[in-house]
Amino acid sequence: MNQILRLPVLLLLVGVASFSIADDAANREALRIEIEHLVETGYLSTGEVEIASANLLVEIYERRNFSPTWDDENQIAELITAIKATEADGLDPTDYHLTEIEFTYKELKSGLLSSATELAVWDLILTDSLARLGYHQVFGKVNHYTLDPFWNFRRELNSMDPAAALQEAIDSPSLLAYLKLIFPRDWYYEQYKTGLAAYRKIAAEGGWPQIPDGQTIRSGATDERLPVLAQRLAITGDIEPVVSSKPITVYDEFLQEGVKRFQHRHGLDIDAIIGRGTLQALNVPVEKRIETLEVNIERARWVLDDIEDDFVLVNIAGFRAYVVRDRKVVWETKVQVGKTFHQSPVFRDEMKYVVINPTWTVPYSIATKEMLPKLKRDPNYYANRDFDLKDRRGKVIDPTSVDWSQVSRRNFSYTLVQRPGPGNALGRVKFMFPNPYAIYLHDTPSKYLFSKADRAFSHGCIRVENPFDLAEVLLGSEEWNQERFKEVLDSRETKTVFLPEPLPVLLLYWTAHVDPDGIVYFYDDVYQRDKAVAEALESPFQLEIPLDD
Repeated sequence: MNQILRLPVLLLLVGVASFSIADDAANREALRIEIEHLVETGYLSTGEVEIASANLLVEIYERRNFSPTWDDENQIAELITAIKATEADGLDPTDYHLTEIEFTYKELKSGLLSSATELAVWDLILTDSLARLGYHQVFGKVNHYTLDPFWNFRRELNSMDPAAALQEAIDSPSLLAYLKLIFPRDWYYEQYKTGLAAYRKIAAEGGWPQIPDGQTIRSGATDERLPVLAQRLAITGDIEPVVSSKPITVYDEFLQEGVKRFQHRHGLDIDAIIGRGTLQALNVPVEKRIETLEVNIERARWVLDDIEDDFVLVNIAGFRAYVVRDRKVVWETKVQVGKTFHQSPVFRDEMKYVVINPTWTVPYSIATKEMLPKLKRDPNYYANRDFDLKDRRGKVIDPTSVDWSQVSRRNFSYTLVQRPGPGNALGRVKFMFPNPYAIYLHDTPSKYLFSKADRAFSHGCIRVENPFDLAEVLLGSEEWNQERFKEVLDSRETKTVFLPEPLPVLLLYWTAHVDPDGIVYFYDDVYQRDKAVAEALESPFQLEIPLDD
């Protein structure tokens, strides 16, 4: 059998519930024949419904001795409710046969569905529907492995017995209650849904007006676009609705504060100046914002079932890092991330130790592409910047002893190591979670760049604005406070300090965020990754979960 037929067998964990339509020999035989027809042809004998979980159905019904599964009207009604509820998750209810199920359910209740073959097809469609729904809730709709080669978040069945999971679903008195139990969603996911609902409500009420192009609007300016601006800001809650009968003619403090709130929510420079960037963000249609929220809810499905209660999270698109304890944010800071041509990868690992006064071993690509040309012009260029040049054996050599005219990227056999100090590219501290991409969090001497709204400046590593505050949070302030850090820094000696226990680090890419108060934030899609996810969400249902050999 092909891959798409083998995969669904594993999906029993999602809680495919079964309830008998009838238990007589005729209906059992009809189901057996229909399943064999499905496996042999890929289609049901009647209708045009595409079944995605053929082998899953084989597994289910063979274990039931081909006994039909759906004879409880309440369970069918609850399945329909669960399908419709997927729209609030940013999913498409038609992926789960909603149209066919609603139509056939009415026929069943009206007594128009009676033959054994019709009932068998109906039973299989219902079970396939629930399998599809569970698949999306557990794994997400989009195959993230095809979108990102660095992806390493787990999606495993572990040692769960599919038959036991199926039986538990069959025995559940309420399908909705059972689904809620096996798909628990924490506040972060629920807040995404709240934000999506809010913006869908805005869309249903007509969205917001477009603000015409024009000159930059600054404090105290008069501009005929200000009434439209006030309406726009009020719709998204950045200001209270203006109820005065007097026309708005001056860009006053009230409107400026609203623009600042809007800029804060959209990762813009918070200056109250309405220039090109702010105007473009104001004019993004509500439909596009809804799409962004749907994309990020999908990303949440990919990872939120694969995290512990305590972790460090970096939102690459949002240029921020967070420390989470008991699934609550206890600390956060600005970060700088990789440039568009040195993108920070999305992956997870475990932070194990902190290095104070680190050295920096220059990666080969940087050494040969960026530093070699300067060495050719001036062999002492990097020696005067606290770098040691080492040969293949690790011995420090004099850079003036090398005939750089004969050195190229192809035969470059040296290592450049920057000594500890305030000018070190890693700053004064780095946070290590060894990984194949040589990516980690660290300090930086380029502090001024944290004042920028767009902070994609690094070669891929994550530069932290307040690194010693982060170190204190991670290591424990009782033993490692700022005074002790200063003592180590003043010594200029490199010191490695292990965390009390390894801590998961999640490098994620989220272009939207909803806080516990329901305030929605949007960030620039700096790496242009949203489009591929949005297109995949619009594609037909398919099973693409990668399996371990």
